[in-house]
Amino acid sequence: MAEKSEKEMLEKLLGYSTPAVGNVVATYPKNPLCLGIYDPWKGNWYTDQSVHCIFPEMGRRVGYACTIQMSIPEPGQPSLSWKDLIDALWKAKKPTIVVCQQLYPPEIFNRAGLWGGQSSTLFKACGVVGVVTDGPSRDIDEIRPLGVQYVMSGVTPEHGDFAIKALNVPVSVAGMDVNPGDIVHMDEHGACKFPANRLADVCNNVGAFSKVEEDEAKALLKAKTLEEIEAIWSH
Repeated sequence: MAEKSEKEMLEKLLGYSTPAVGNVVATYPKNPLCLGIYDPWKGNWYTDQSVHCIFPEMGRRVGYACTIQMSIPEPGQPSLSWKDLIDALWKAKKPTIVVCQQLYPPEIFNRAGLWGGQSSTLFKACGVVGVVTDGPSRDIDEIRPLGVQYVMSGVTPEHGDFAIKALNVPVSVAGMDVNPGDIVHMDEHGACKFPANRLADVCNNVGAFSKVEEDEAKALLKAKTLEEIEAIWSH
């Protein structure tokens, strides 16, 4: 059988939830189908509960990370231009997931509605399918019809002036450390990441792992005795 293309492998991953992908990435290190890419507790490879999926009805997204750091303008501190951002988005591998670390001071962090309808339209034009960010954004009524998925802390209606601090650098967003080009999988549970060079490995194992869990769940629901349940659950 011919090897699947990157596009085919990414499309396959859309058939599985983020937890299912995470199962083979790192969650169950003792399972032979788990790749053990990270320490499951200490690896900083998935988002925490400080963020959530804004459009669960849109379903899953998967793509290659284009990373951004945003903050407020500071006198004497360099910042990048919108042209720099557009160039980075255009050159990013497709499909693209924007992973944005918001470096605002604590007193305004929860009030900065960073990305909105216009910026999300720009993202869409540049091949972005999803955004993972640790702060709030706005204009969800405008973003929703674009089909750009968001995992973020929440919504707020406004913001002040802001600056693009860095592009395509390592970022840490809601407990998930991401390098440019990492693969990010996101859905109603949040997001997880893994190196792009492990895409084939993840694809090879995710179906088998999910099938084992599916068969076990079916068997548990058919079990009639304590002994049967204990036997099924004896991992």
